[in-house]
Amino acid sequence: MFTSKECLACRRDFPALEHRQGDLPVAYLDGPAGTQVPQSVIDAISWYYRTWNANARARFLASEETDKVLQQSREAVAALLGAPSWREISFGQSMTTLTFSLARALARQLEPGDEIVITELDHEANRGPWLDLREQGIVVQEVRLESTGRLDPEDLQSKVSARTKLVAMGLASNALGTVNDVGLARELCREVGAYFLLDAVHYAPHFPLDVTALDVDFLLCSAYKFYGPHVGILYSRPGLLDRLSTDHLRTQPTVAPHRIETGTLNHAAIVGIRAAIEYIASWGDGPDLTSKLESAVAAIADWEHQVARHYYENVRQLPGVTVWGPDFADRLRAPTVSITIDGVDPAAAAKALNTRAIQVRDGHFYAARAVEVLGLAERGGLVRIGISMYNTPEEIDRLLEGIEALGPR
Repeated sequence: MFTSKECLACRRDFPALEHRQGDLPVAYLDGPAGTQVPQSVIDAISWYYRTWNANARARFLASEETDKVLQQSREAVAALLGAPSWREISFGQSMTTLTFSLARALARQLEPGDEIVITELDHEANRGPWLDLREQGIVVQEVRLESTGRLDPEDLQSKVSARTKLVAMGLASNALGTVNDVGLARELCREVGAYFLLDAVHYAPHFPLDVTALDVDFLLCSAYKFYGPHVGILYSRPGLLDRLSTDHLRTQPTVAPHRIETGTLNHAAIVGIRAAIEYIASWGDGPDLTSKLESAVAAIADWEHQVARHYYENVRQLPGVTVWGPDFADRLRAPTVSITIDGVDPAAAAKALNTRAIQVRDGHFYAARAVEVLGLAERGGLVRIGISMYNTPEEIDRLLEGIEALGPR
């Protein structure tokens, strides 16, 4: 169980949560854009710089130790994602950078007239790299976003054809909290022989992941969304990355997982990824890292859902407030809630809440197409809060008071 007691205990592990604005404790509710970092992760990064700061693949101790800790981090990520081994885990500067690299590699297999399917709901990191391929004659189809915040399954089915070579979609929306049912997309991909790619950046911090059960070809996420440093992560189906013509120097390893990793990696940050995963696992039970992660992620998810639902049920009762995205009737919903307030500009709302030491984000959150489709772009987008393991109902109550004081106008 992860309850209010565990939440208060975990808060002591995050130095940034000790900050105050004047007399008020800071309520950090911008987890979807990046979580705070526990001391154990900070210590792990510092430890690497104090001990084995060397480049990889050399015949001396510091380099050999670097190779060792990098592999250990790949093994930890494999446990988090349910991957068969560390060989399927590649690192990059960011999820966006890795997606651009992957798009260029896949494009070398495509011909003019081939099609890629994306969605109107997705973050631009899982849209822009594929939309760019239109320059070489690739046709990009977009699955329609409904006003409910969910994708239209009939439209998805109509967009996948024998010409489809890739379906790229998100597991969870960082703007609306929608968790997509990806089973239909996977089935359609298998029917036509297309690659299946999932953006799990907003899903990985809040739900257990099993890439084998998902039967996905590629899955991407970012460590800084689950209490780690700024590093992007790519899972590739065993053997698949080796068959792609990736951008790489002739001097770098040409086998997975290194095949798509251009240049020298951020070794210290990657060491921090392992520490972040081990920190999450420390809240679970079991004989090994995988079982501890399954236990911990499930328990933390329950807590986050409880706190987010508390916000959802109360904020929608406030005059002039509209909540966007699916309701909480379905348990499978990310703990991210976005609103608009009649007559109140989202940027002004965020600034006003900041005076109360409540940190939330306004705008489109890089889900620009979704905000456009919902007709909110000209209104300044949305006001978003996202719950992480360290957020409390008391912070939500402070937030609700601040929103009530704002409007409507």
